[in-house]
Amino acid sequence: MAWSKLLNIHSLSTGEGAGGEALQKIVFIDILNFRNRMKKLILYTLFTGTLLTSCKDDFLTIVPETQLSSAIFFTKEADFQQAVNAAYVPLRTIFNDRAWLLSEMHSDNTYYARNPLFGATEQQEDLADFALPTANGVTSNTHVLNQYRQDYLLISRANQVLATIDNVDFAAESKNNLKGQALFLRAFAYFELVRYFQKVPLHLTPVANREEAALPLASEEELYNQIIKDATEAATLLLPKSKQEAGRATSGAARTLLANVYIVQKKWAEAETVLREVVNSNEYALIPNYADVFSTSTGNKNNKESVFEVQFLEGSAGLNGNFIYQFMPRDITAAELGAITGVSNPQPLSGEGNNIPTPDIIAAYEPGDTRKEASIGYVTLSGGPRAKEAYPYIKKYAKTHALFNNTGTNWPVYRYSEVLLFLAEALNEQGKSGEAATFLNQVRTRAGLGEATGDLWEAIYQERRVELAFENKRWFDLVRTGRAIETITAYGSRIKANPQAYYYPNDRSPRGHAFSNITLYYPLPADEAALSPYF
Repeated sequence: MAWSKLLNIHSLSTGEGAGGEALQKIVFIDILNFRNRMKKLILYTLFTGTLLTSCKDDFLTIVPETQLSSAIFFTKEADFQQAVNAAYVPLRTIFNDRAWLLSEMHSDNTYYARNPLFGATEQQEDLADFALPTANGVTSNTHVLNQYRQDYLLISRANQVLATIDNVDFAAESKNNLKGQALFLRAFAYFELVRYFQKVPLHLTPVANREEAALPLASEEELYNQIIKDATEAATLLLPKSKQEAGRATSGAARTLLANVYIVQKKWAEAETVLREVVNSNEYALIPNYADVFSTSTGNKNNKESVFEVQFLEGSAGLNGNFIYQFMPRDITAAELGAITGVSNPQPLSGEGNNIPTPDIIAAYEPGDTRKEASIGYVTLSGGPRAKEAYPYIKKYAKTHALFNNTGTNWPVYRYSEVLLFLAEALNEQGKSGEAATFLNQVRTRAGLGEATGDLWEAIYQERRVELAFENKRWFDLVRTGRAIETITAYGSRIKANPQAYYYPNDRSPRGHAFSNITLYYPLPADEAALSPYF
């Protein structure tokens, strides 16, 4: 199956085309047993609600139950291929619209560009300002809710595959590969959830009725045990990158995810073991020029350094992204935007800019570090509240493309450079500093820098910050190393002391409640809490 077919998951997720009917069958499986008892179809529960609210209104039309049986749909290999394709769908929404808000902009790496003429972005500001309204352990923030629902949408689709695939006979290699992808995706989604919320319901089978939708919150330990189980099995079932269809999860991706989990848990020896398997596989390598690492809108995708990335496709098929447009400072004219994007029909953008590189991350690069110019660009705005001042923007994703607000740039989730930095960290924590420095310096050499000096522990974390800047790693690194509260408290004090350095107009300063709710985990979404007795 070509990667273009995997990208055709848009038709599956919206009900358009031949694949739409197939996924429509999947989507309604969870509501069949109680359809006649429910007058409303939009059930905001962990699985059925998320599935329904992520689809178009044409999914709200009930068709005869005889057409919607899981036994009828899951009868052959092609059905599982379509179902696994559908399981990848939420990743595009997560990485285009959510993950950078809840992680990178929820750190000291990026901030928002305040525009007092535009007042509709308070919920995004609450994430950046650590001012999330919270009551009884829940929040009304829409972005938190949507992240939660997209992860469970992914989990529900993976669960449907895993619950039925062993009952259908087809080629073992294909079955293992599809099963491995579902396990990887479920492990990935639960890894996101446990790092964001610490405790969430653990669903491992499809929800068959309303009563099963609400489960008690699983402990952090229970969640991590399941993630490790899924990722470990996925690593044994998946194909290596050289044999896998481009863009799909691979054995190397599963092992990297597993290593990431071990590192969060400080299981350094276990992390070293799986990371060495990735390194020794010879499936990956550093690309010599850092600026060439990242996907363009139409090419350089899933390259030699890519371990796993989220796929986007520029064009009219609905598979595109637009996250670089969300990252642009405002107000920006058509001409200013066109100079960055290269589109023939640029349009001005107003409102507020998001995910703007902070002075902190800009200052974090050493002199001569080639990653700085490759990662951060500048644009001087002629209008807006800070006219004629240069704003930084995330350059590593600002690739030229054809259509306004429509890009095909992929989002890097795991790169080989992070594998090397993970391995350096795992080795250093076990007292193997000499070997750790070898892997660390591979990354530094590519950046045009000399060998690391001084405290190796600090050098590794500093390297992670600049190497992986704007890839949604910083907040999680602060949390797992125990530095989040101290770092963000100091960061908030700097913003309050000098708001103009952090993109506030001259007559503006942070809101009075900014940086008043610095916590390690997000509260659970209030809309889901209203439907569960366990929140």
